[in-house]
Amino acid sequence: MITTPLTRWFDLQAPVFGAPMAGVGGGELARAVSLGGGLGMIGVGSATEPEWLAAQARVPAESDVSFGVGLMAWVLADRPELLDAAIAAEPALVSVSFGDPAPFVGPLHDAGIAVATAVNNRADVEQAQEAGVDVIVAQGTEAGGHTGRRATLPLLQEVLTLTDRPVLAAGGIATGAGLAAVLVAGAAGAWIGTPLLSCTEAMNTPAARARIRAAGGDSTVLTRAFDVAQGLAWPQRWPGRALVNEFTDTWHGREDELRGDAAAAALVAEARRSGDVEHAPLYAGESVGLVTAEVSATEVVRRLAAEAEVTLRGVTRLLSG
Repeated sequence: MITTPLTRWFDLQAPVFGAPMAGVGGGELARAVSLGGGLGMIGVGSATEPEWLAAQARVPAESDVSFGVGLMAWVLADRPELLDAAIAAEPALVSVSFGDPAPFVGPLHDAGIAVATAVNNRADVEQAQEAGVDVIVAQGTEAGGHTGRRATLPLLQEVLTLTDRPVLAAGGIATGAGLAAVLVAGAAGAWIGTPLLSCTEAMNTPAARARIRAAGGDSTVLTRAFDVAQGLAWPQRWPGRALVNEFTDTWHGREDELRGDAAAAALVAEARRSGDVEHAPLYAGESVGLVTAEVSATEVVRRLAAEAEVTLRGVTRLLSG
């Protein structure tokens, strides 16, 4: 078993945290990740209702496993009820990312809940430390979904020089060797999303999971096209990494033209309702080419941990030989 400051803190068997993916990561996925020995996270989107979060949180809670909740700072300013719902769910960890976490750290700490935040540059790290967060997630641009523009490994190394808080690495980690690599670099674990996109417990559609398994690592694009089309208030500095499809082929790089286009907005909205993967956002990271099977998230986490142990033993033998 691999032991790190975060496995000890959260009583985990594996240094693996499931990224809180809105629309994909509900209670079932969080439970499955936690049953695998990691910490599963429930993803809360901008339109999520508090009642939904409460219902999803009961799933891992009723299985007596720890879980976390992921919130977005830019959403909480207008929807404080989501913070209240997260606190009421009594998770072990709440992540507050994509904006300043400072206003939310105090209430979470008062409730006995640890706080994480994703960082994408040096300024984010300084902001996180001033806010008093407990866990820092160094999120590289290889990650799926909304992310920054710096690569994971250089960012991780810089973050580790700037903080003494536990750091998780996010972006591009989909194998045990990848997990071992970030642990050797100094991370206390990995924050994974893309390897969970084809899991049986995910809330996405069978068509989406099939598209994930068929995709190669060179078939993603970092784009704001979907956010602009839907009129979402995502801050401009965080575009989303998604699989290339007909919509991105048409609109990526033409976001100024896309703004206010009612037909394009209707197309994306209908695609999301119908499961049309050519016109709906299917967020995935650059490690997507390594996701080739539809399996339980429990198996994914256990495999990553087991493979990482083997890799780390090999590194030890290499260095001692």
